[in-house]
Amino acid sequence: MTLLKLSLMAFSFVFWAAGLTMLIIGLWAKVSLGSYLALSASDYPSAPAILLATGAAVIIWGFLGCFGAATEHRGLLRAYSAFLTVVLAAGLAAGLSALLYRQTLAHGFQEGLRQALLAYGEDERVADALDALQRALSCCGVQSYRDWLASPWGLEQNGSVPLSCCRARRGCQRSPPDARRLHRDGCFAKVSAFIDSNMSYVATAALGLALLQLIGIVLACLLAARVPAGLLGTTTPR
Repeated sequence: MTLLKLSLMAFSFVFWAAGLTMLIIGLWAKVSLGSYLALSASDYPSAPAILLATGAAVIIWGFLGCFGAATEHRGLLRAYSAFLTVVLAAGLAAGLSALLYRQTLAHGFQEGLRQALLAYGEDERVADALDALQRALSCCGVQSYRDWLASPWGLEQNGSVPLSCCRARRGCQRSPPDARRLHRDGCFAKVSAFIDSNMSYVATAALGLALLQLIGIVLACLLAARVPAGLLGTTTPR
């Protein structure tokens, strides 16, 4: 009984630490990537918001799991086991979705980039996000800088491109622009390459974390089964 309880407490601490890590990553993504994610036309929930909510829930339940193991509270242990089962299902779904919907995510960014070009100069938030993306990824337009020449903003500027497309500040925004002074790659190619190269790692991590929950589920169920029915919520005598 003691070894089983200590094992579940150790697992709960690891689970709590994982939740804290997810919360920190969610905060970082919210601050650093929020403007980029705003460019996607996909109707999926915000990834930073999901990480923040999941991280907070895991932190709370990780603490309750450790408390339930320490006090040998059968009801709390069963609830903890049920929560781990939900996390297991969510992790499996997230991992499989990351593998199956990579092209859908990439298409959402492609459509979002096109909409951002059309709204550039009218929506300041979208314009700032697109400029930040072009600077960060050293890209220009959706497929190439020529996308800007046919955009409403580009036509108003007599066939020019935003400063964020320029490799150097001087002699870049003239009409027609000098392609040698611009970022050569389109932003969709850069975003698509990032999704393809990193989504498999995200899927592997999600599936691995989900399968890890099996250990916690088994430990919580075994400890709950060994707690005497007449001593619920109390520590069993040695």
